[in-house]
Amino acid sequence: MNLVKRSNYVPTSSSFFDDFLTKDLFDWSGWTDQGGSVPRVNIVETNEDFRVEMAVPGMKKEDFHLELDNDMLTIQSDAGVDDAQMNGNLKFTRKEFDYGSFKRSFYLPNTVEMDSIEAKYQDGILRLLIPKKEEARKKPIKTIAIT
Repeated sequence: MNLVKRSNYVPTSSSFFDDFLTKDLFDWSGWTDQGGSVPRVNIVETNEDFRVEMAVPGMKKEDFHLELDNDMLTIQSDAGVDDAQMNGNLKFTRKEFDYGSFKRSFYLPNTVEMDSIEAKYQDGILRLLIPKKEEARKKPIKTIAIT
């Protein structure tokens, strides 16, 4: 099973070697082709499903737009700077998490149940549960009796 991130990002030689072992599957560079930061993603595969977790602190579930177009899953947010920041009412001495707008796209394999994907946002983590089709699940070892 391959979940592949789609981006126009061109890696540097050091990031290529740092990510060599996982590059063909995920390529989570953390940077867009425009140089801005995007949320980090964890993907866990179990026998029954794939679990996607995206770290997006300080956002609301209304800030996200999830879309499935054939086998392409897209997670995006157009949440920008809030009004208090725009008006200069807030002065940050340090601001390390602010994703603003971002878009992450993943190709899904044909072994998942596209119509059964669930999403939940809680405690700064966007979680997606992507169930596998029955035929994609590993079958238990069967012992064959000799007669």
